[in-house]
Amino acid sequence: MNTNYEISEEVFDYLLVVNPDAAVAKDVTRIRQFVAAELADHTLSAAPVHVALFRSAFPERYQEDFIAMLEEVALKQAGFTVYTAKMDAYRHAGGHNSIFINVANPKPLMDLHTSIMKAFELKPQAFKPHIILARAVQDAEVNMLMPLLAQQFFVRSFNCHCFSLLKRPAIGGKYQRVKDFVFGDIEHLVGSLFNYAA
Repeated sequence: MNTNYEISEEVFDYLLVVNPDAAVAKDVTRIRQFVAAELADHTLSAAPVHVALFRSAFPERYQEDFIAMLEEVALKQAGFTVYTAKMDAYRHAGGHNSIFINVANPKPLMDLHTSIMKAFELKPQAFKPHIILARAVQDAEVNMLMPLLAQQFFVRSFNCHCFSLLKRPAIGGKYQRVKDFVFGDIEHLVGSLFNYAA
C-alpha cells in the first residue's frame, strides 16, 4: 500500500506595482468614476490605482527568496519622476479591450522592469507602463468612450522612490500588501527627511 501522498501547496498570485501619490490616485479615480458611469459598471472605481511592473504565481514558501531578490533590485535603483499623458485603448488577442492612461516618459519604468526580469533570470518581455482605467471592455463601449477620452490629456506627475509587492490567492480575491521596497538612493531625494539627520 502506497502511503506517500503529495501535499498540495497553495499558490499565490504576486504583483509588483508602482503607486502614484494620493493626489494622482484621486484624479485617476475621478476618471474611473466617469468611465464606470458610462459603462454602468461601478466596480471600476474601487480598483487600486497603480502601474503594474511584474506578475507571477508560485507557492508561498518561495516568498522570502523573492523578497530578497527584490531588495537587491531596489538597492541599486535610483528615484525618478513619472509623467502621465493621454488616454488610450488596447485590443487584446482575445477580443476584449483595456482603456488606460499612458506614461509619457516610459524609460525609467521600462528600465526598472528590465532590472526585475534580470534578477529572476527571465527573458525580457514587451512592457508598456500604464495605469488601467477599465478592463474587459467591449468594442462598442470603446467606440463610445474613446472619442470622449482621447481628446483629454491627463497631465500629471509623481515621484517614484519605491515599488510594492502585493499578493492574493491564485484562485482570486483582493491583493494584500506584502512589502514596500525603497530605492537605494532615497536619502539623496530633495526634501527627504534623511537629509536632515544628525
